[in-house]
Amino acid sequence: MDTILTNIGQLCTPLGVSSAKGVKQGEIVTISDAAVGVKDGKFAFVGNMSEFREHGGVPESGADSPKPRIIDCGGKLVTPGLVDAHTHLVFGGWRQNELSLKLAGTAYLDILKSGGGILRTVEQTRAATETELAEKGERFLSEMLKLGVTTCEAKSGYGLSTEDELKQLRVINTLNNSQPIDIVATFMGAHAVPKEFKNDRAGYIDLIIREMLRAVASEGLAEFCDIFCESAVFTPEESKRILTEAKKIGLTPKIHADEIDPIGGAEIAAEVGAISAEHLIMASDNGIKKMAENGVVAVLLPATSFYLDKPYARARDMINSNLAVAIATDFNPGSSPSLNIQLAMNLACLKYKLTPAETLTAVTLNGAAAINRADVCGSVEVGKAADLVVWDAPDLDYLFYRYGSNLADIVIKGGEVV
Repeated sequence: MDTILTNIGQLCTPLGVSSAKGVKQGEIVTISDAAVGVKDGKFAFVGNMSEFREHGGVPESGADSPKPRIIDCGGKLVTPGLVDAHTHLVFGGWRQNELSLKLAGTAYLDILKSGGGILRTVEQTRAATETELAEKGERFLSEMLKLGVTTCEAKSGYGLSTEDELKQLRVINTLNNSQPIDIVATFMGAHAVPKEFKNDRAGYIDLIIREMLRAVASEGLAEFCDIFCESAVFTPEESKRILTEAKKIGLTPKIHADEIDPIGGAEIAAEVGAISAEHLIMASDNGIKKMAENGVVAVLLPATSFYLDKPYARARDMINSNLAVAIATDFNPGSSPSLNIQLAMNLACLKYKLTPAETLTAVTLNGAAAINRADVCGSVEVGKAADLVVWDAPDLDYLFYRYGSNLADIVIKGGEVV
C-alpha cells in the first residue's frame, strides 16, 4: 500500500455503485477506530484497526516496496470526498449590483427580462479570454478543494453562441487537466435566449439543435446537456425537443426544473430519461412520483433558496417517495454566489430536515450518481478512487452541528494529500 490512514475516530460512508433511495439514503456505514489503505490511487483496505492488524498492519519497507506514508488522523472523522454535482464554475465578471435590486423586491426573472441576470454574465463571459476564465476557475477550484470537494460538475451556458459555448467548455476541460478536482462537463446552451435572438427564439433553438449540439459532440467537450426549463425561459415542450436531440447524439439529459414555477419540468425529466433534475422547488407530487419511477436523481440546491429568499424544495417528501436526493451548491454569479458546499450541507439539515447521514449520502454517493460517477467515487470502498476528507470533528453530528467554519482538515484526492 502507498498510503495508510490510521487512528480514524469514525469513518462514515454510504455504500454502493448507484444512488441510494428512500430509507437507504440514511443507511450509512460507521466504523469506529478505523483504518484505510490506498494503493495506486484507489482504496485497497477499509476496516477497523483490529482488522488492519490482522491484515498484516504496516508492511516493512524493502528494496522493491518502500514503506507507505502513514497519516495519523488523531481520532477525527473521515468521510468520502465531497461531490458538488451542480455548478456554473466558468464565468466572466460578477453581479453584485443585483443585490440592491433583490433587496428592493425585484424578482429574479424580472432582472433577466430587463437584460440583467444571466444575460449580463453572458456579456462578461463573451468579453473574457480563455486564459482569464481559466485563471478565475482555478481560484474557485482551489477554494472548493479546501472545503472538501474532490469531484464537481461544471456547466456552460454563459456563452449562448456556438463560439462562446465551446470556449466555456474548453476552459472546463483545461481546468479538469490542470488541478486535482475531477470536473464533469455539461453543455447548457439553453440557459437563456441571448439578446441577438430576442425576437427569434425559434431561431435560437434551431441554432442549439443544428449547430451547437453537434459541435459539442464532435469535439467531445461535454457528457451532459442541461436546459433551464422555466417560465419566461424555455418551455417544457422546447426543453423536451432540445434534450431529445441531445440524447440522439450521445449527450445525457439533465434539466433545471420547476425552480420558480410548477410548469412540469420534473415530468419532462422523467419522460426524456434525464440522469438528474435540478432545483425542483416547485415540483409537483406527480413530478416527484414520475422521477422516482424513472430513476432520476433530484439535485437540490438549498443555498439558492437561501440567497434568493425562496421556499426550499420538498426533500423529505422526495426521499419518502423513494427519489434519490443529492445536494449541491449551484455556484454561479447571480442566484448562488457561494461555492461553500459545507454551507449547503448545513442548510440541507436545517431547512430540508435531512439527517446527517442522509445529507452525507447526498453530497457523496448520490452526487456522484447525478453525474454518472457512482461506480468510481462517492463512497469509501475497495476499488474506488481514494478520495477522502479528514474533518476537524469527532463524529458526523458535529460536522453538521457547526456552521460558518471550514472543518475540512486534510483533503485526499486519488490517494494524495492536496
